[in-house]
Parts: sequence; C-alpha cells; structure tokens
Amino acid sequence: MKITIAGGTGFVGKALTDQLLKDNHEVMILSRQTKDTSPADGIRYVPWLNDSSSSIQELEGTDIFINLAGESINSGRWTTQRKEEILNSRLASVQALLGIMNKLDRKPQALINASAIGVYGTSEEKTFIEKDNHGFGNDFLSQTVSQWENEANKAAQLGIRTVLCRFGIILDKQQGALPKIAFPYQSFIGGPIGNGHQWMSWIHIEDVIHAISFIIENEQIQGPINFTAPNPVTMSEFGKTLAQVLHRPYWLPVPRFALKLLLGEMSTLVVEGQKVLPEMLLENGYQFMYPDLKMALKNIFS
Repeated sequence: MKITIAGGTGFVGKALTDQLLKDNHEVMILSRQTKDTSPADGIRYVPWLNDSSSSIQELEGTDIFINLAGESINSGRWTTQRKEEILNSRLASVQALLGIMNKLDRKPQALINASAIGVYGTSEEKTFIEKDNHGFGNDFLSQTVSQWENEANKAAQLGIRTVLCRFGIILDKQQGALPKIAFPYQSFIGGPIGNGHQWMSWIHIEDVIHAISFIIENEQIQGPINFTAPNPVTMSEFGKTLAQVLHRPYWLPVPRFALKLLLGEMSTLVVEGQKVLPEMLLENGYQFMYPDLKMALKNIFS
C-alpha cells in the first residue's frame, strides 16, 4: 500500500515507518522540513503545513493516512501557553490532513489518528473499554483528547474509515515515559509513586506498531481502539516489577505533593491513572506479543 504519515519522525512514527518498509509498503512522510524526496532509505518526504506546499499531486493514490503529529505532552510544565500549543498542534494537524484528503481525486481507505486513554479521565475504581460510555473526564488532557477525536471523526463524513488509537503508556528503552520512570531505580532510589494504587495501562512499543499494521489489514476495525496491554497494573506493582527486572531496590517513596510541585498539572500522568482494557483489539483477534508486564520489561532491558 501507499501509506502517508504525519509525525513520522517522532517516537512512534520512526518505529512504525521501519516496520511498514519491512512489510514492503510505500511510505510518504509529511514534513515541515525540505528533504530529499528520494532518499536511499526508500522514504519519500512531502512538505506540508506551509504556504509553499504543493503536496496534493504527490499524495494522490495514498491508501492509508496515519496522523501521529502533535506537541509532546511530556516536555515542560503545562502552562497556559503550553496547553494551547498541545491542543492547537493536534487540531491543526487533523485539519490539514482533512483538507488534503478532501482535495484528492481518490479518497484514502482509512485515516488512523493518534489519540490517548487520557480521554477517559482518571479513576482507581472504574475499568474502561471502548464500548462503555462512562463519560469523559473534566481535566485538561481529557478535554484535549476529546476535541482531537471529534476533529478526526470528520473524516468519516468523507466516507473514510476512521480509527482513533487511544495510546496508553508506551514502553520503550530509549524514548517515552519509561526512561524517566526507570532512572530512579537505576540510581538505587526507586520506590512507590504517590499512593501506589493508581492504575498504569501500558503497552510495549512493538505491540503498538504491530497493532497499527493489524488495523491496516483488517478493514472492519474502526472507531476508538484502546492501545493498552490486556494486563494493566497498579503503579505499585509496576514499580516492584521494574525493580525486580533491573535488580534494584524498591524502597524510597515519592510523595504526591512533591511530584505536583515538580511537574504541576502534568503530575496527573503519574500520580493518577485509569484501568483500560484493549477489548476491540482482542475481539478482532489481535494477539499481543507482550501481554505481561514482566515479559515486556525483560525484553526492553535485556
């Protein structure tokens, strides 16, 4: 297939691009930077989000659009300006893609758009699956993701299959949240974060990539899809398992108030959480490579 990715140079985008090339797909990367359009790695770079962009002709014939673009939520405190950047970058990327798809003579088969389990809000008691309507949360992250999804769903009005990938905490050795979480343990000062009862719905980076490929191949899948392993854990269990895999102690607690002082509102990412299950992936027959946390961490730190 011809697959076009926005955000293809980011954390998930790079890993996904590598896999798609291995599967012999033609990959187009939407980029703000001017790059060689025929590099040796087989990727074609197409300019976008600038006035000089003339990408429509090059993107004609795209089978799948994948949108992973947006400002990182993990870098910097959530100031008022930072919040606006996080929200507006996500809405702008979707709106730009909708504009491109609307101009194409042949519409793509699908839009696969990044999203996040933060849409559900936080809870220590509830279990969230795609079919249940618990109502979304009222915090910043929940409201941001809800607006992001509403914008992406406009692709369905063009007759395009639309998939919303609600990512949990993606585990990778070099990027994402895990290196920051693991650092105290590697320094022999790891321990409970907050009360330890908050849920952590995680997923191995390899399952993220293979699940996206699975969705590309299975045309019946659409709507919101939880990208989390089938066995979420409490933060306490996560910490103890990480300490065991790293052969480090689990002893020095990090109090909730200290994290809030350090991170501000962004502390909700680690001191609160939600128990999310990947019901739609399981119902459609996806088999997780790393369904168990200890297995996933052993693979990452081996």
